[in-house]
Amino acid sequence: MKKYENFCRALENLKDIYQYDEPYNNVILSGLVALYEICFEQAWKAMKEIMSAEGIREADTGSPKMIIKSAYKIGMITDEECWLSALVARNNVAHSYNQAVALGIVRETKERYVEMFCDLREVLSKRIS
Repeated sequence: MKKYENFCRALENLKDIYQYDEPYNNVILSGLVALYEICFEQAWKAMKEIMSAEGIREADTGSPKMIIKSAYKIGMITDEECWLSALVARNNVAHSYNQAVALGIVRETKERYVEMFCDLREVLSKRIS
């Protein structure tokens, strides 16, 4: 499944986030935010692809929020609140020129989102095998 493979590659790239510590220069900070955004995008698209393959009609929506809610409903993810928080962070990427916003995204990614993505990869791996 193409979207799942893209998600797995994006997650491996995102794990590089742990190689960097504050204070970040602007280029590093922007790069870390971009890695988060790419991983989030690939994650919800992988969920959508697998739900579609499983015949789950809610996957027909194009909305990341609806995909997250549907994934929670069917047990694909277990922490809906964390995923919705991650969606807000993804939406805030447009404001990452603001250093406080960018730092918040990177901190949350290190503290919560990498683990959340790893959990999803494990679940999706089982669902497609």
